[in-house]
Amino acid sequence: MSSIADQIAGPPVADAQAKAMAAAPAITLPATGERELRLDLFRGLALWLIFIDHLPPNILTWFTIRNYGFSDATEIFIFISGYTAAFVYGRAMLEAGFVVATARILRRVWQIYVAHVFLFTIFLAEISYVATSFENPLYTEEMGIMDFLKQPDVTIVQALLLRFRPVNMDVLPLYIVLMLFLPLILALMRWKPDVTLALSVLLYAVTWHFDLYLSAYPNGFWAFNPFAWQLLFVFGAWCALGGARRMSRILSSPVTMWICIVYLIAAFCVTLTWYVPQLGHIMPRRIEQWMYPINKTDLDVLRFAHFLALAALTVRFLPRDWPGLRSPWLRPLILCGQHSLEIFCLGVFLAFAGHFVLAELSGGAALHALISICGILIMSGMAWIISWYKHSADKGASRTKSTGGNADLAGGGA
Repeated sequence: MSSIADQIAGPPVADAQAKAMAAAPAITLPATGERELRLDLFRGLALWLIFIDHLPPNILTWFTIRNYGFSDATEIFIFISGYTAAFVYGRAMLEAGFVVATARILRRVWQIYVAHVFLFTIFLAEISYVATSFENPLYTEEMGIMDFLKQPDVTIVQALLLRFRPVNMDVLPLYIVLMLFLPLILALMRWKPDVTLALSVLLYAVTWHFDLYLSAYPNGFWAFNPFAWQLLFVFGAWCALGGARRMSRILSSPVTMWICIVYLIAAFCVTLTWYVPQLGHIMPRRIEQWMYPINKTDLDVLRFAHFLALAALTVRFLPRDWPGLRSPWLRPLILCGQHSLEIFCLGVFLAFAGHFVLAELSGGAALHALISICGILIMSGMAWIISWYKHSADKGASRTKSTGGNADLAGGGA
């Protein structure tokens, strides 16, 4: 049976070449019903890192990747989102057609939008309650909801239009917009995958040249510019639909490996100057003028390249059949990655709760670490509960189907 990557990329290659590609370390498209645990693992890791980065600086903050290079957990999350979305809905588009696949994508977009609105409501209530109960208006300023308290009617409408967002709530609106264009992306991928990626690169370049952006309320612009970040999303989709397989020879090359290692070391040396000002004189002035600012809003090229280097080394040294992926120690990360929407929303809520506790108690490093660890444990516990519930529901549905519905009749509607 041919994979979706084969159907989109064209006719199969020769047997010898296919075996060589299969032995290469590139991410390959999993078979139907088989999860790619590496994607779940790193999406769960991204959720943990995002939660820690949303807290005030503490000991665990130094374990997040943003302190050792140009990219951070957001790049991981968006790339994997594009990869998994293309795999799931690309298969649906091939098997059921464009209209059915588009309907399924729009249904998913609606689910994410509802989750965003629900999170927005709970987040506002949480911040308002804390600010009122403790008579500390600084919370409303720090979390960016002062405009809501001044003009709640206008602000709610702007929030529904995704133009107003409190602090730490910028990822879901970006994801919603990218998913809205997924049907078009997949249709173009079926036509010409490489041309689609080239068009994405062109839009990225045009965005930088003409300073394209989406405005935010009451002023400013989106923290994550969809015109720029679409490149990472489309690149993930391109990899899922055969691109990674076609790049296997490049990824397995020792030259590629050493280029990535050198770039990551150089990025680490640059970020080291941010935290140790005494090392600032090491950086040549001309390089500083060319490099800075490293723009996160528009996905700076240096950030994108840093993520590519990390991804290339990860794919090379972490094979898909690595036994550690079945380890119980990594199970919490994988479960969080499998239920990313729910865990992300929970992480935003917990991040402000942790911020509030740390601000009121003025604790030291031990309390900071405790808050971070407790948040991660709560996220992992919730992921386990969601997984257990869905597994139980699936078993119940299978049992009902196998008995032809007699269980419902015997239960008397219970």
